[in-house]
Amino acid sequence: MALFFRIRSPIAAAFRLRYFSSLSQVLSTPLTSHQKSRATLSFLKSEQDPDRIIEICRDASLTPSSNLHRIAFSVAISKLTEGNHFESTDNFLKELRSRPDLQNARFASHSLILYGQAKMLDRAVTAFDEFYNKGLCRSTKSLNALLVAGLIAKDYEVKMIFAEFPQRYGIDPDLETYNNAIKAFCQSGSSSSVYSILVDMKNKGVKPNATTFGTLLSGFYEEEKYEDVGKVLNLMKEYGVPVGVSTYNIRIQSLCMLKKSNEAKALLLGMMSKGIDLNSVTHNHLIHGFCKERNLEEAKCLFNSMVKSGLEPDSYCYFNLVHFLCQGGDYESGLRICRECMEKNWVPKFSTMKLLVNGLVSMSKVEEAKKLIQNVKKKFSKNSDLWYEIEKALLP
Repeated sequence: MALFFRIRSPIAAAFRLRYFSSLSQVLSTPLTSHQKSRATLSFLKSEQDPDRIIEICRDASLTPSSNLHRIAFSVAISKLTEGNHFESTDNFLKELRSRPDLQNARFASHSLILYGQAKMLDRAVTAFDEFYNKGLCRSTKSLNALLVAGLIAKDYEVKMIFAEFPQRYGIDPDLETYNNAIKAFCQSGSSSSVYSILVDMKNKGVKPNATTFGTLLSGFYEEEKYEDVGKVLNLMKEYGVPVGVSTYNIRIQSLCMLKKSNEAKALLLGMMSKGIDLNSVTHNHLIHGFCKERNLEEAKCLFNSMVKSGLEPDSYCYFNLVHFLCQGGDYESGLRICRECMEKNWVPKFSTMKLLVNGLVSMSKVEEAKKLIQNVKKKFSKNSDLWYEIEKALLP
């Protein structure tokens, strides 16, 4: 996925790591709690050593009650996992479980999700049992956290957890529990098994919602079981769940992923005929779909109609369109869309911009290429050293 860089604020610049030799110095300065949390995040993002990552977390006394601290936990676990430091991750999470201030249900649930992020569902299951015995994981919310951990880990033992744990631990599943289980079945290619879950929900008095059916639609599309798509739409009518824009967007995205963007566009036209308001998500899916199928003219038409109708393309839409236009050799359109994008303080990733610059040069539009580079360097300082080499090559 393309990345974008917003202009750095003076506050963010204040936390550049060169000003501090250690996090302890930051935490001892007269800064607000929010500023210290931001500094902790900066240190974590720049650190690679597993022992140092854990030390930073210890120094900051992270707690899941703070949103920034939850992000910091996530960054730390991601970096440890990327480096295959699974033992360090497990030891760190065990250490956190022993902290007196974290002996609560909120941290218990959050730690299960962190185990999932580390691809360690078996440890999450062990932790769940330990928490349960301490009286911390006895709610439906805790069970749902364990199921989410399995989904994050893409470990479909989550189906076993759904089947056995409610009875084993005496926890009643709710709508979120069922939706998580349905997602696991669909993602593992077992969408047809969901019909029995719907029967169980009906027997338990739990009514499915748009999320339930949306997940099931995605599953059947991915398995290319189109007859079942029709069955799901009929079930939505039976349960009184309206087929709104979100449902259409799921269907359009699914068809585009199958490289059936023309069929997806037919759905869009059907939405319009029924008076259903389109949104930017609808257009984004279709634009990306036509781009992947190399139908750039259709993608440009959809983009233009989207803008004319007053809908705002997001950064992802801009980046994808510029990338595929350049890949297709339409550098003039790519330049126009890129300029619009940069006016919103977004810039596509370096490889896309380099492709655009080289394309403009190949069309003898060297001055346009130079102006583009200058604009990027002026607004976005990142990768300025790389741009210097490219700009140097353009000099006569």
